[in-house]
Amino acid sequence: MLKPLVGIIAILLISSALIFAGSQGSVYVPPVPLFAICAGLGFILHWMVFIPSYYFQTEHYFDLTGSVSYVGAVTVAVVMHPLLDLRGLLIAVLVSVWAIRLGSFLFLRVKRAGHDRRFTELKTRFWRYLFTWTLGGAWVFITLAAALASITSMTQRPLDIWVGVGLIFWIIGFSIEVLADRQKSEFRNNANNAEKFITTGLWKYSRHPNYFGEIILWLGIAIIAFPTLVGWQYAALVSPIFVTFLLVKVSGVKLLEESGQKRWGSDPTYQKYIANTSVLLPMPSRSELN
Repeated sequence: MLKPLVGIIAILLISSALIFAGSQGSVYVPPVPLFAICAGLGFILHWMVFIPSYYFQTEHYFDLTGSVSYVGAVTVAVVMHPLLDLRGLLIAVLVSVWAIRLGSFLFLRVKRAGHDRRFTELKTRFWRYLFTWTLGGAWVFITLAAALASITSMTQRPLDIWVGVGLIFWIIGFSIEVLADRQKSEFRNNANNAEKFITTGLWKYSRHPNYFGEIILWLGIAIIAFPTLVGWQYAALVSPIFVTFLLVKVSGVKLLEESGQKRWGSDPTYQKYIANTSVLLPMPSRSELN
């Protein structure tokens, strides 16, 4: 109980500091900064869905709750901003397109599989499961921080080169993520590939191309948001760094690499794939470069 509780408190303290920073320069919905309202939405939704999820011992709605939180936060920001500019509207659209696509994809995948291995033990332990859902709320907020800071900002900027560059990054990242997910789904849907690991398509050049794509698209959103940030709001640029850290060191890459070693660690072909293939950045294998 103690470690998850300490973790929850730490998450809330860190998030509170970022909410304070991001609220500087935000428009107000008296007497509260709009940034703070949108920041809290993800936490509230995750805690609300946690209650029936723990009671019924299900993880099926975790990723879907995240998706709804992203869309809900930017929608509230757009609707409640008195003078929203085109940059803010564009950011909201980009976030929503990504969240709806990924959220529906993950939800349907869990429904088809019947479970998510990440939660097999977690969902049986109240405090650890609550920590996971609280982390989910923080994941949404901190990932969104730069986007929300820009959308809710009092600072208006015309569309410029930052928008063009950021949009290119977002399109490249989104395309890589969608293609990688589709290739892996098609691979898994082939009965001949049961208990095999994918090494084709983008997965020939990266062990986790989908996560690379997600990192790039959030970097693109931060680039678009950058010109509208002022003062303490620059702290919101932690967003793409946070995404990278979580996907590489906490969830995503770390968990899948550990799972892969358990399932195929004794397979020489898998060890060769690990040794020769980039972790994130799609590039020719080391054997091809030599």
